[in-house]
Amino acid sequence: MTTETATPGQTSAARPPLRILLTILHLAALGVLGGVTIGLLSGLFGAGFGLLLLFGIGVFLLIAFVYALYGLGWFEFARVASLYRVRVAPLTLRTSPHPGFGGWLRSIGRQAIDGRMWRGIANFAIAAALGAVVLRLAWGAVWSAIIAFAPSAGLDTIAGPFGSEVDAAWAPLIGIAGFLAAVAGLIGLALLHRVISLALVAQSREAELTEKVRTTTAQREGAVRAADVERTRIERDLHDGVQPRLVSVGMTLGLAHQKIDDDPAAAKELIAEAHTSTKAAITELRQLARGIHASVLDDRGLDAALSALAGRSHIPVSLDVRLDGRCSREAEAAVYFAIAESLTNAAKHSRAGEARVTVRVRDVDTLWARVEDNGVGGAQVQPGGGLDGISNRVLAAGGTVRLDSPLGGPTALEVSVPCAS
Repeated sequence: MTTETATPGQTSAARPPLRILLTILHLAALGVLGGVTIGLLSGLFGAGFGLLLLFGIGVFLLIAFVYALYGLGWFEFARVASLYRVRVAPLTLRTSPHPGFGGWLRSIGRQAIDGRMWRGIANFAIAAALGAVVLRLAWGAVWSAIIAFAPSAGLDTIAGPFGSEVDAAWAPLIGIAGFLAAVAGLIGLALLHRVISLALVAQSREAELTEKVRTTTAQREGAVRAADVERTRIERDLHDGVQPRLVSVGMTLGLAHQKIDDDPAAAKELIAEAHTSTKAAITELRQLARGIHASVLDDRGLDAALSALAGRSHIPVSLDVRLDGRCSREAEAAVYFAIAESLTNAAKHSRAGEARVTVRVRDVDTLWARVEDNGVGGAQVQPGGGLDGISNRVLAAGGTVRLDSPLGGPTALEVSVPCAS
């Protein structure tokens, strides 16, 4: 006995008659709802375009139109994936790396020209047109079944299509032939819909590999940039902090060595000063190492690591962390780094009086965090800066970053990282 396993991206071969019946039912439903949906979308677009120059509120209608298109495309991707049991990457909103309101508008523009979304909409429109034909064929099948039994009613003629009349003697033959033709048409349309849907919606193996290569390339570039930014930060902290302190310790000990015979008391004071500077250097090195990676993150998880981070913050931090389990080390490290850098920026640059950190697991497998402060706002991503480091670190983990920092505040940073990154 052998068992066949469907590979990802291929349709399930189990019970084809049931799959055809489900496809016909899908088409019939779209035949009823498709025209109404397309009409509503057309009306929304027409109203938005017409009011664009008149009152300006047309902009909001056009934005709603883009989101409605996205919802329709998402529905079509989910419908085809469920109907044919194929692995289809869900349709996701396009995002812009630029922060603030301008970045959001860019995201709307990118979504409006998203090719995958328009393929889903095209598939919906074609399915709606096929569904209208399916409804007529279904009515034809019912009519054919009825006239096949017409002679039993004792009628001489039967009303046919287009105002014609059918002799009762020929009614059974015409009814059977019409019924078989209608059923054949329904099956043919179901198969046609399958071919079109898989071509428009389901990704081919080549397209899937191309998308995977593109994503991997972007992640690798983000990792390289993140490593470069991190190296620059470490070099800056060592050069500006620990290195001068250690040089001072060396000079102090040199002076103490010169005075140890002639002025032991002064030498002791210098040694005590060097000891204090050494402890301060050790503290700075410990903080620097903690900035590279927090050991408590591996030992006790993100919740404990963030509690320790909030305790060391120079501004009050309100934590709201609700996690049921652990995510991957890379995901937790990326989110921890983003929160730590955000709190540092809030304390150094935004003149914030307090900050709030919220962490959740969304959509089952996405680690999401939001850091908000009440500072002056105006934060921007600068090459080599802290926000640039956050973006690169999160991108390397396969996640996304959203920054909202209008002038006058508040500043809010949201990161989303796959738990299995």
